[in-house]
Parts: sequence; C-alpha cells; structure tokens
Amino acid sequence: MHPQQWLKRLFPLFCCLCCLLTGCVNYDVGIKFTEQHQGKIVQHIVLGEQLTTLSQAEADRWLKSLEQRAKALRGNVDRPSSQELVVTIPFGNGQELVDKFNQFFNPDPPKSRRSPQPDQLDLLNLKAELALDQRNWLLVDRNHLRLTVDLRALGVLSNQGNIILSPGSLIDLQFDLQTPLGVNVLDTDLSESPDSLATGPWQLKPGQVNTIEAIFWVPSYLAIGTVAIAILCLGGFWLKYRRWPGVLPN
Repeated sequence: MHPQQWLKRLFPLFCCLCCLLTGCVNYDVGIKFTEQHQGKIVQHIVLGEQLTTLSQAEADRWLKSLEQRAKALRGNVDRPSSQELVVTIPFGNGQELVDKFNQFFNPDPPKSRRSPQPDQLDLLNLKAELALDQRNWLLVDRNHLRLTVDLRALGVLSNQGNIILSPGSLIDLQFDLQTPLGVNVLDTDLSESPDSLATGPWQLKPGQVNTIEAIFWVPSYLAIGTVAIAILCLGGFWLKYRRWPGVLPN
C-alpha cells in the first residue's frame, strides 16, 4: 500500500486519540481576598476518566500527595469523589499567602534522598511561583501580584518514574483572582480577549511559561472603622458644643 494511503487511514485514529487524551486533568486554582488580613487559596482538581483508566495508581498517589501538602499548610481537603479533590488553604496576610502558595507548588524534597523516589514524583510536573508587593495607603492596601507558572514539562509517570504520556493538552489549568475591589491586569500572555483579560479566570497554556501581573486593592476595614468612629465622635462633639475639640468658644 502506498505510504500516503497509510497516512490517510491513520490520520483519523490519531485525531481520535488526541481528542480522548485532551483535558485529562481539570485544575482550577483561585486566590480569594475577602479582606486585608483574611483570604484563602482554593484548588479544584478533577481527573478525567481517560487518565484514571490509563494510570489509576499514579492518579491516586498524586491526589494523596496534594492532600498531604495541604494538611502540612493547615489546609482543608474535601474528596467529593475518587477522581475529584478540593483543597482550601487559608492565609492571614500577603506574606503568608506567598509562603504557602510557593511551598505548596514547590515542595522541598528530603535532603537525605539524592534522587527522586516514585512516591515523590508528580503526576503533573507543575511549577508555580507567586510574588506579592504590598503597600499600605491608610484605608486600602495596594497589592502588586506576579504569578509565573511553568508548564513546559508535563507527563504521566509510571511507578518506575518513566513518562508514559506527555501531550501538551494533558492539563486544563485555570487561574482566578477574586478581590473586593476588582483587579487591574498589567501584563499577561494568556488571552487575546480583552474581556477575559480584565476579569478572569485566565486559561493557562500548556507547554510554555505563563505569566500574570496585576494590581488590586484590598480595603482595610480596621482603618475604615477607626476613621468612621473618629468622624462620629467629632460630629457628636459639634452637635453638642457647636465647636470643634480644642477650639475655645467665643
């Protein structure tokens, strides 16, 4: 048979396999700022049937490793199903957010081991680094966030550490940032749509380094409350004495 005829017959099969393996892992990562000193990192992972059928043992081991990382950071873990995991890690300030986020996605291997063991290997080689610069403006905090996610190395690993699947479309990864006063995106290479660029969530591209740089404001409710109390006190003083504190009556 002519080589071109073989290619014509194999091409539909190749397309079918690509479709079956697309989106094997849905991974949503979100950072939610509820106020100046309170927030949480939320991760929602769903494994597709294609992946668990191909490598159920590796999938279970990977989810278990995520659970252990979350609990080490005093996070909560929920398992709605055997193929689904919801991780919630609280933080009390910006520095704690950076520390917990980077520690979760870049855990330090034990120093006593020179080479990675099977139980240390990630099902998905996902590396992410977060940087946050905070400035206090009395009533609000100005936050300058920069996120870098390296998706150049993805793969399904066997018990021996061999890559048995590494398509660029293995993972469907999204990042979302929720703040009380919205987000101003400065730079990103993730989307060509102005609407999705400004609001999120942002779809990360596999096979490359993804970056998101944004500025957002978080109100300081303690400072706002203090100012409000001071205004009420001054107003009450004025209504009672018809003068401001420290000003002698005429």
